[in-house]
Amino acid sequence: MNGLREEAAATLPYLRRYARALTGSQPLGDQWVRMCVEVLLQQPELLGSKATTAADIFTIFHKLQLPFNALEPEAPAEATDAPARLKTHLTDIPQRQRQVLLLTVLEGFSIREVADILGISIDEAEADLKGARDELERVASVRVLVIEDEAVIALDVAKIVRNAGHQVVGIAPTEKAAIDLAKKHLPHLVLADIQLRDGDSGIAAVREILKAVSAPVIFVTGFPERLLTGHGLEPAFIITKPFNPEMLKTAMAHALNSVVV
Repeated sequence: MNGLREEAAATLPYLRRYARALTGSQPLGDQWVRMCVEVLLQQPELLGSKATTAADIFTIFHKLQLPFNALEPEAPAEATDAPARLKTHLTDIPQRQRQVLLLTVLEGFSIREVADILGISIDEAEADLKGARDELERVASVRVLVIEDEAVIALDVAKIVRNAGHQVVGIAPTEKAAIDLAKKHLPHLVLADIQLRDGDSGIAAVREILKAVSAPVIFVTGFPERLLTGHGLEPAFIITKPFNPEMLKTAMAHALNSVVV
């Protein structure tokens, strides 16, 4: 039982990140994660006698919500601009394809693990992953602000953003620069590091930006669990350093489909 509690506690931040990304809603995603954890703690026999892994907990999570179709996001309003068109486009991606994409790219599960989690064959999981990747190639361009004080990383992030078909409106190494650029360009999406130059805070910069701009935020950090506490400012997505281009590209697309900032 102690092992189950420890694994559940360690997996919880990432399960919340995943559920929130699928539903586009922090409250709804958290609600289903909370229910899953409560059920597991009350009925540990659901996991059998084997050692509990993160994949086991994700599997139970899917089984619990499946009858209710609980992780399906609401259809967006009629698209009138680039971000809205992107939201509509991503919502049109079949739900299972989005699940496979997020489980592999964001959460780092293997195709075999994803197939087990979703109760499908490996061939089906591979086909869904290819389908989701193909859909991400056809997205509308949006304005992106990069908040990063390390030049090499900032240029790398900017390149990934542009290769994904989006526009980089600026790279900010400090809080003031980030706030000024945000007010000038009104970005559709913000990519922010947590620690900036001269002791500045990416979190503080984002808080100020969100007073004037309504945009989803992706934080880039080596310690994602520190931002997935359920309290205070939480972004639509959190990318763990080091990251690969596909992970960031996927996170951008799904963050823009999320109502959480």
